[in-house]
Amino acid sequence: MAMKNLLKEDDIKKALDQFNAVDSFDHKKFFDVVGLKALSAENVKLVFQALDVDASGFIEEEELKFVLKGFSADGRDLSDKETKAFLAAADKDGDGKIGIDEFEALVHE
Repeated sequence: MAMKNLLKEDDIKKALDQFNAVDSFDHKKFFDVVGLKALSAENVKLVFQALDVDASGFIEEEELKFVLKGFSADGRDLSDKETKAFLAAADKDGDGKIGIDEFEALVHE
């Protein structure tokens, strides 16, 4: 499912532009600007499934690095520092990956 079906294209562009500089990514601000916080839990889970490129049921560190590209092909790769910070914020059970419930909880925290 394309992100454009769930989120406004203008919001996606605005969010990507705001966090275009390396090491500027802040997941809380990004989720707010892109419109994720306003989505229902069900729609947040659809976004998760779109970001879970290998359909494993988890977003692993390698997939997380490319999370902005999941919103738009114009998105940049996250730096290692940003990726590790994002993973640490979401991975509540310490298994090294983000499950669907962890992602939904992170978006709505």
